[in-house]
This record gives sequence, structure tokens and C-alpha cells, in this order.
Amino acid sequence: MGKNGVIILVILLIMGFVGNSTLMATAACILLILRLTKLYRFFSLLERRGLEIGLIFLMLSVLVPLAHDNVVYMEILEKTLSPQGILAIIGGALATHMNGEGLTLLKMDPQLIFGMVIGSVFGIVFLGGIPIGPLMAAGLTALFLEVVYWFK
Repeated sequence: MGKNGVIILVILLIMGFVGNSTLMATAACILLILRLTKLYRFFSLLERRGLEIGLIFLMLSVLVPLAHDNVVYMEILEKTLSPQGILAIIGGALATHMNGEGLTLLKMDPQLIFGMVIGSVFGIVFLGGIPIGPLMAAGLTALFLEVVYWFK
């Protein structure tokens, strides 16, 4: 195996530190360790199931208040049926659609992730953003590409 993957992972690790993105730095570090210890068999597992595993943990963290009974169900109903709640439903539907488009884009052209990482670091450092992961960046990239294709 060549050294290009190691170099890219080291660059991503540094970008994670510079951009104050512990998630990116941790992911790059784990992949670097797997690569350097020649545990290549885990790459296919992570490629196939990594996103699902991550999304499960994300959903768990969001749903914990429900499991703890920290919410009042009438308040949930009122908030959901309010104008803000209706907009939240629309926002959630559009976000998940865009994330799906982003996932399709990343599967078709995985090299774009490096540009998204650079953009994420830029957004964190210069725009005060929060790193939420590659799917939303990929979803927005897919939207931007679609708009560009409309005008061609």
C-alpha cells in the first residue's frame, strides 16, 4: 500500500486540531492507527456500517431525555403543533433529504470529502461554526452542484 493514505490522514488529523474539531481529529487518528497497525479488515466494516453506527449513537443522544422522562408529553404536542414546530418538521424533512443526497454524492465521488473537510475547518476557525459531520456538508454540496447543473 502506498503512503498517500497516511499523508492524507495526517493532514486531516492536523486540520482537526487546527480547526478545533476533536471528532475529525479522533476519526483521522483511529484510521491512522488502523492503517499503521495493518488492521485493514476493519476498513470494509467501517465503510459499510460506520455511518449507521454513528447515526445510532446520534439518535441515542437526542432521545435520552425521552427515556429519562425529562419531557412532558403535552408540551411536546403543543410545541410540535405550533408554528415553530411545523417549521421544525419541514426543516427536519428537508435536512434528512439533503443528507440523503449528500450520502449519494459521497458514494459516487468520495474524493469530495477532502474539500468538505477543508470547508468545515474554515467554517469552524473563521465563521465560528460547529462541526456536525460530513453529511450536511455533502448535502449542501449536492444542492450547490444541482444549481450549477441547472445553469449549464
